[in-house]
Amino acid sequence: MLTFVRSLAIACLAFAAQPASAQSGYPDKPIHLIVAFVPGGATDTFARQISNDLQAALGQPVVIENKPGAGGYLAWNHVATSDPDGYTLLLAENAVAISQALYKKSKSNFDPLTQYDAVAGLAASPSALIVANSVPVRTVAELLAHAKTVPQKINYASAGIGSVSHLNFEVFRDKTGMDGVHVPYKGGGQAIGDVIAGHVPMTITSVQAVKGLVESGKVKALAVTSPTRSPAMPDVPTMQEAGVPAADVELRFWFAIFGPKGLPDPVKARLSQAFAKVLGNLAVRERLAKLDITPDVISGPAMHRKLESEIRNWTRFIDAKGIKAE
Repeated sequence: MLTFVRSLAIACLAFAAQPASAQSGYPDKPIHLIVAFVPGGATDTFARQISNDLQAALGQPVVIENKPGAGGYLAWNHVATSDPDGYTLLLAENAVAISQALYKKSKSNFDPLTQYDAVAGLAASPSALIVANSVPVRTVAELLAHAKTVPQKINYASAGIGSVSHLNFEVFRDKTGMDGVHVPYKGGGQAIGDVIAGHVPMTITSVQAVKGLVESGKVKALAVTSPTRSPAMPDVPTMQEAGVPAADVELRFWFAIFGPKGLPDPVKARLSQAFAKVLGNLAVRERLAKLDITPDVISGPAMHRKLESEIRNWTRFIDAKGIKAE
């Protein structure tokens, strides 16, 4: 009996010494990674670059689920109202902050600061200003001159009202004085597709989504939004090199993982460890570098503070420029 009690005590101590994430047994079924826009855009591209590695790190299937609509709110609300068990997660980008600044809760009760638990910040990537081959320009200066000759205002596409591409273009217009008509789509993939087809002249979208299209000659890239040239497209100048004044807001994409408010700490810890492992893998980093995605893993609390800052900075810009949702 004494031996049994001693063995039981040892087993209990061993169990207690295990990490909290191991005690939870999480995950034990597929995880759904929600993307707020259609396939082919920046966030979807990033998700598909890391999904297999994440599956290996977590030991369960990772299902990428695209839920486009309402400028991202369909997906954002879906995650916010899901069970906080770690099996429904949002792979988000700047749009979740920009939309809060643009709408100021007038169109929705959604609030990512109170309805989400930030799990981790993951990476950043610049955007590129691309134009259709049918547009007779090769530089930003030529584009601005060409826009003045168009009988009606020139169109520009985005991934949707309040998306990163939408507000990035608003910054571009503010800094250059270019007039234009916003044509919102349900995601970056659709916007890019119509630029390729020549249905809309231009858009600003992620480098990783258009790198191959630029290299194959399907579209032209005029500038990138990063402070320095993109290693993925070294021949393309920065906005500043192209004569566009610097902005006070973040013009790169950032990517982060959020879950419904109330995620258990062991689940958040397990996910944070898994994403850090994936993005610390040399092969993954080399793969992402080809698309100009730079891993930048930060903690959940740090990501929450970054989200607060993003909402504050974009609100200041949007209010100062009088930008309204269409």
